[in-house]
Amino acid sequence: MNSIGVVAIGRNEGERLIRCLNSLIAQLPAGTPIVYVDSGSTDGSVAAAQALGVQVVELDMTIPFTMARGRNAGFRYLIEHCPEIQYVQFIDGDCELIEGWIEQAVSFLDSNPQLAIVTGRRIERYPEASIYNLLADLEWNTPVGEATECGGDILARASAIREVNGYNESLIAGEEPDMCMRLRQKGWKIWRIDVKMTLHDAAMTRFSQWWKRSVRGGWAAAAGAAMHGRSPEKFRVRECRSGWLWGAIVPSLAIGLVPITQGFSLMLLLGYPYQMWRIYRYRRNFGDQPAAARIYSRFCVLSKFPQAIGQFKYWLQRWQGKQATLIEYKAAPQVAKYQAEV
Repeated sequence: MNSIGVVAIGRNEGERLIRCLNSLIAQLPAGTPIVYVDSGSTDGSVAAAQALGVQVVELDMTIPFTMARGRNAGFRYLIEHCPEIQYVQFIDGDCELIEGWIEQAVSFLDSNPQLAIVTGRRIERYPEASIYNLLADLEWNTPVGEATECGGDILARASAIREVNGYNESLIAGEEPDMCMRLRQKGWKIWRIDVKMTLHDAAMTRFSQWWKRSVRGGWAAAAGAAMHGRSPEKFRVRECRSGWLWGAIVPSLAIGLVPITQGFSLMLLLGYPYQMWRIYRYRRNFGDQPAAARIYSRFCVLSKFPQAIGQFKYWLQRWQGKQATLIEYKAAPQVAKYQAEV
């Protein structure tokens, strides 16, 4: 366990960050280096982390922030101050480590030297709080076994992360799949084990939050396809084509051709319930309950519209030569309340 370090990132996570750091302190051996990278919090996060004895790295906010930049800063700090570290647990500040994860993840990496990353089951803390939290929980439930990508919470082999120079700091989203792609090109593997890993607090209670999160997903898909779409596996190409087709082309044709087709073009819209049925069957075969599978299928199809917007945003920003800015969906914290508690 002495060969492990931790990098947590966050901005204005409030109580979520305190839960995150306390879970790390409680479950890791005394002396385990824990680094919290803060990106301009105004809610007392830095002071709270320091009070818990956690090392804090504060990013220069005159440089555009990305989560990739935060993770890289924490990783570099660990390697510089603790060069003996073999494994790094990356965790988002809105997550809480589940007891038992570290031991099983370390054992799996020890037994499989070809693995760069091992990840587990991220669980939504309050799936019953809103339909959007439930959707996030269903999203976290990915297949067990070899994977092509991962999320923000991972146990990684430090030597593998160094080999690919960490995360791509220019990406405002999708930085994890991008790094996994580059790792796999180097011969490394990513694995999802059947172990509970973290509790996540999406804090999504409004449709507008879900919509923004879906726009961000579309941006990430477009960026991934632009960078790696010409690879043999055509990374993210199919996802982008689906976003353009169902989020822009089909509705435009169905409505735009009404005068010419005397309304028959609206038949194209029947493709949406068909897509819902296909996704429903897939999720039922995956093990979802009928109600959950119906919700997931409906919102998966609905997400094609914000996804197309996100893809358009990516290409517009690229054409304009502008640096992308974060697409944030979480509500601002209650600063005064949190500072008083800290």
